[in-house]
Amino acid sequence: MKVAILTFPGSNCDRDLFLAFKKRPEFQVVSVWHKDTVLPENVDLCAIPGGFSFGDYLRSGAIAAKSPIMASVVKFAKAGGYVLGVCNGFQILTETDLLPGVLLRNDRLTFICKDQKLIVENTDSIFTNLYVPNIKISIPIAHHDGNYSATQETLESLHDSGRIAFTYADSNPNGSMSGIAGILSKNKRILGMMPHPERCTNKDSNLNDGEVLFDSIINALQ
Repeated sequence: MKVAILTFPGSNCDRDLFLAFKKRPEFQVVSVWHKDTVLPENVDLCAIPGGFSFGDYLRSGAIAAKSPIMASVVKFAKAGGYVLGVCNGFQILTETDLLPGVLLRNDRLTFICKDQKLIVENTDSIFTNLYVPNIKISIPIAHHDGNYSATQETLESLHDSGRIAFTYADSNPNGSMSGIAGILSKNKRILGMMPHPERCTNKDSNLNDGEVLFDSIINALQ
């Protein structure tokens, strides 16, 4: 399975995401620069990492969404390709309208960096199929603009169609509507999430709840 990891000026989690995929022999991982105009041939999944693309000027992810490579990503996604957007990647996916809603400044107006409890709300996707439904997991968060907001109509649609992948458990760290931490596209082939699963994939420690996400992708696409 070939995975393309995008990099923008200001990306700082692209290497983490690259290594999380690379350590699994099932994945062939390639890096793609934001000024490239096409994705590599035969890509199965495109992954957009966290960070502060273009310094988060204008809005988080707004400039990156206009980068040359994103036209190819949008085309890939609309043709049924699988896309994962983590943190800044989630923001970029909303800016390209591949996912609905917007990520606003945290309601406490501060940067948050900590381990966060999540509830797995949907296990019917390639990204979540090996999680136990409604299980609580711990995944790190690190963001300043993670406050998910959308119209009431969009929120109802996300709930009714089972497209909320993760919600914050115990406490809402950033003010997100409905405690949303991650959502899926209508065809459930695109996942955007603020927490960083690539930072907790160590099977030899307790920091391994993100491991299941990568195992789920292998399980679904093999």
